[in-house]
Amino acid sequence: MRRFLHEYRHFLSYPRDLRMLLVTNLVYGLVMPVIEMFIGAYVMRKSDDVKMVVTYQLAVYTGIPLTFLVNGWLLQSVSIKRLYSVGMLLSGVSMVVMMSLTELSLLGLGVAGLLMGLSFGLYWSNRDFLALSSTDDLNRNYYYGLENFFATNIGIGVPFAIGAFISAYGGGNTLRVGQAYQIITGVVFVLTCLASVIVHQGDFKNPPRSRFLYFRYHWLWNRMQLMAILKGLAQGYIVTAPAMLVMRHVGQEGSLGTILSVGSVFSATLLYVLGRTTQPKHRICLFAVGLSLFALGALANAVLFNKLGVLLFMVLLVLGRPLADIAYFTIQLLVIDTVSNLERRNQYAYIFNQEFGFYLGRFLGCGLFLLLAYQVSNEFALRYALLVVAAVQLLSVVVARTILKGCGEQAAAVGPKPAVALAAG
Repeated sequence: MRRFLHEYRHFLSYPRDLRMLLVTNLVYGLVMPVIEMFIGAYVMRKSDDVKMVVTYQLAVYTGIPLTFLVNGWLLQSVSIKRLYSVGMLLSGVSMVVMMSLTELSLLGLGVAGLLMGLSFGLYWSNRDFLALSSTDDLNRNYYYGLENFFATNIGIGVPFAIGAFISAYGGGNTLRVGQAYQIITGVVFVLTCLASVIVHQGDFKNPPRSRFLYFRYHWLWNRMQLMAILKGLAQGYIVTAPAMLVMRHVGQEGSLGTILSVGSVFSATLLYVLGRTTQPKHRICLFAVGLSLFALGALANAVLFNKLGVLLFMVLLVLGRPLADIAYFTIQLLVIDTVSNLERRNQYAYIFNQEFGFYLGRFLGCGLFLLLAYQVSNEFALRYALLVVAAVQLLSVVVARTILKGCGEQAAAVGPKPAVALAAG
């Protein structure tokens, strides 16, 4: 208890806006496993076609960058807190639309996916800017470590509870399984409302009213865009592949929840300790370990392609994904700090531009999956596309080293703030 109180007092030592943002993300984090995992399982159950799942995901990804653009214009006159809360509420609306479809069609999935993309676009564009403006480079390891600690703990309880609820309430009856999904959708909507109320308690400021659309950038930012493309390659698979693999090899949502919980306790503790104790100079090591674990999981799935392969992939994904995310997003914000000072531009310009790098990577990744699924088979795509993407993504480590070296050189040349100098290592 003394240790807990000590950590709580340490949490209270950070700025209030940072704390309010973390609490908001904690509440909304209860919704994310439902959106990321069980929507894919729902589409898989209704259609029994992995291509439908990937098509839905492509619709989601198409809506995100378009909303980043619209959000940049809206931020000129609408409070960022209001836009952030609307994004969270829209995710609940999208789930309602999905559950109201009596039969899944490409058109229906496209509409539901675009709505979810709109919600994600409003949510992530404003969340990324708030994370940038509410933190500095010295406390970002702690911020992302604690945020991922919350997310991983939620990843332990929520998938297990939802999977058990669907299995127990449905009892193998298709009609009752559908009703279970509708009940979960209602709970999701309540949680999004609560998160929307909490975010309005912070004193968050909009970015300055200035231009945010550019087409030429500093070379450091172009390298960061390459990292975004490589990260985007894997994002679609991380969201949809676990649900598709489990539904194919294991077959029930209850098993999906159980598998997602394996290894999460250790991962959550490790993330908090790393966020609390690591320094900016350790980010490359965290990044390399996280991507390597993801690649090992993809290799296990490709070699075994059975229940054991799925289990190994899920455990290594749960361990590796947060490590890579802590490193990636702290490097991203450092580059935005550095390049926006050099180019004297609105920081939202880089958040907006980065999303198109993610989208290009997601489009290429999902396109690879669909190509393999249509030209060879669904099984071949599930087995090998993930391995190809994981292997290519390892190149991000080399790119990240080049970026941090460039940030260090820029910091030395212009005489930066101590935080930026330290972050560059």
